[in-house]
Amino acid sequence: MPAHTPTVSVVVPNYNHANSLPLTLPALLAQTHPATEIVFVDDRSTDDSVAVAEALGVPVVSTPRNGGPALARNVGAARARGEILLFVDSDVELPPDTVERAVRLLADDPAAGAVCGTLDEVPLVRDSLVQECRCLQAHWWRISSLGDVSFLFTAICAMPARVFAEIGPFHEGLRQTEEVEYGERLAGRYPIRLTDAIHGRHRDDDRLWPMLRKVFHRSRLRMPLYAHRRRAAQGFETAARMWAAVAALLGTVALPLPLLVGPAGALASLAAVAAFLACDVGMYRFVARRRGPGLLVAFVGVQWLINLAIAAGAGAGAVQWLCSRSFRDLYAGGPRPADRVPA
Repeated sequence: MPAHTPTVSVVVPNYNHANSLPLTLPALLAQTHPATEIVFVDDRSTDDSVAVAEALGVPVVSTPRNGGPALARNVGAARARGEILLFVDSDVELPPDTVERAVRLLADDPAAGAVCGTLDEVPLVRDSLVQECRCLQAHWWRISSLGDVSFLFTAICAMPARVFAEIGPFHEGLRQTEEVEYGERLAGRYPIRLTDAIHGRHRDDDRLWPMLRKVFHRSRLRMPLYAHRRRAAQGFETAARMWAAVAALLGTVALPLPLLVGPAGALASLAAVAAFLACDVGMYRFVARRRGPGLLVAFVGVQWLINLAIAAGAGAGAVQWLCSRSFRDLYAGGPRPADRVPA
């Protein structure tokens, strides 16, 4: 640890995660770093989140309205007193040395604007097969993207408070892509490091339809940003993974071809499946090694549906971008970085 012990504010935005808090909040209270405060921000939950947090001895700050994670993080950052801000989602459980490791990472890499952690392959609570598949994907996409990225992975993310003050708050007009916009803004001035030195167990979506609906809307809402930057993000969201969504869409559209043109029509679907698997072949090998062929079959099926949702969302977003000026300007008018703040 550095000679000076920095103060750390752990900012925890929460909305309706009462069932996860008995696991995640005690893990924060058990952190080994001595100068740690927890700023728990409830975004007007409709479940028992506030009562559960208070029963665990964690003070609760409430947002003025239900405004999404961007508002909750901004409210928490405004209340925070630490020299380092550690944003942690309320459904993520951290090992006890996470804050200590984050402090060390930032001390050893003073040029970094933020240090983001990975999510474990095993869910916080094993609720369903869908959740198992989703957590495996989230884990692989992160560990295969270690290094500099242009995304801000807000599930576990540490940054100096002075950098947050310089880059500005999260864009409160965005409810599902605020971390993407913030990452673009931050990466324009500072490197964002993605590392597996800090990590946590996440309670991801456990039902198929809500998860696909979320994926659809996140893909749709990214389109104005993609149209502006005209390139894939650095790390994580690669061009190959975008092509996987295209392959899933083409393969699904080609399913009726055998009925129309005979057995030769199946070749189009088989080619699309082969292309789909090739776009992220490392992930499927990883799942096969860790969980075996049985789960791999279910995993490929879930990934196919996820990629269909991505393709459908991108298509809907493209149409909306063409037809709606306000949608094209979705990312305009947000916070802008201030002058650099001396270290």
